[in-house]
Amino acid sequence: MRIWTNAKLATLSAARPELGVIDSGMIVEENGRIVFAGPSSDAPPASDTETIDCEGRWITPGLIDCHTHLVYAGSRAREFEMRLQGATYEEIAQSGGGIRSTMFATRAASEEQLVEGALPRLDALLAEGVTTIEIKSGYGLDVDHELKQLRAARSLGERRDVDIRTTLLAAHTLPPEFDGRPDEFIKLVCEEIIPQAASAGLADAVDAFCESVGFTREQTERVFLAARNAGLPVKLHAEQLSNSHGAQLAAEYAALSADHLEYLDEDGVRAMAQAGTVAAILPGAFYFLRDTKLPPFDLLRKYRVPMAVATDCNPGTSPLTSILLAMNMGATLFRLTVEECLKGVTCHAATALGIGHKTGSLEAGKQCDLAIWDIESPAELVYNIGLNKLHQRVRGGR
Repeated sequence: MRIWTNAKLATLSAARPELGVIDSGMIVEENGRIVFAGPSSDAPPASDTETIDCEGRWITPGLIDCHTHLVYAGSRAREFEMRLQGATYEEIAQSGGGIRSTMFATRAASEEQLVEGALPRLDALLAEGVTTIEIKSGYGLDVDHELKQLRAARSLGERRDVDIRTTLLAAHTLPPEFDGRPDEFIKLVCEEIIPQAASAGLADAVDAFCESVGFTREQTERVFLAARNAGLPVKLHAEQLSNSHGAQLAAEYAALSADHLEYLDEDGVRAMAQAGTVAAILPGAFYFLRDTKLPPFDLLRKYRVPMAVATDCNPGTSPLTSILLAMNMGATLFRLTVEECLKGVTCHAATALGIGHKTGSLEAGKQCDLAIWDIESPAELVYNIGLNKLHQRVRGGR
């Protein structure tokens, strides 16, 4: 048993208002789980414990990055340069760049090379208090290389003390060997890649890119049906470049989240609210692509759709490895509040991964995943740019 005392808690518990602040708080852990999180005056008696004096520091839940493409090979800095010279996302993709260029590099890399390449990116996120991270495939685009990516992602959880959630994103873009035959590629995804990933226990969810440069709503629905048959929940890249009504489709399949959402309309928001689908907000891609179309935040608030915030760490449109900067971008670019940003990387991010019952807030019964901060108030976590005030990261009580 271990106790953290003399702390200020931002519990992010739904049972408490706003951030769930407790000024004189204590956390008691046993066997990797929280058995008490509340006012020190209410703490149960304990013996045979290790006590850590937090000296007035703040404790939040361990942070969660619920949307990343962390495992890949190669660099797309040249495309960044092209974009600075005026090329659009679509033009870069049509010229053979974009996701395909990362696909070629990822296919050429070994599983170990993918792991070694991803570790510095992962370490940067862990250094900012991340204890859970989602990692998508989507740069292999065939059976062997998609599974290779997922195995590499799982391996990161063996190299570092972090909870890895893997998402199969085989329906990311059309690989060159299927040019002009998207339906045949979707058949491969549905009949081979999804079943093999599921049977090997390599995927926790299935994602797709429903967009003009990705796949149609009808093709995406085939992917969702295959995921359902494999017993896997779904997520969706939706409404990033246009309104393909993907969010409504995601809601129809009770998707964990719909992500990006710049072109989301009110019907899509309403459907997400009814389904309990989280809106994953990705300010890094918005910033990097110099977008101007904002997601409909007033509608999301009106319908009380929970909003997660994530880095979208990827080589082409969001080479971001700072969850703290993602929060700052969410506030400055999207005018999210401090409360929305912090819930976006804790309790709402956990819901977006389907693990809200086990992490994302400081409550009895949940994993003892903590971030301990040298700050005067939680607003500093959103306010600072480039200053990391993490004192200690705790994962499963360790």
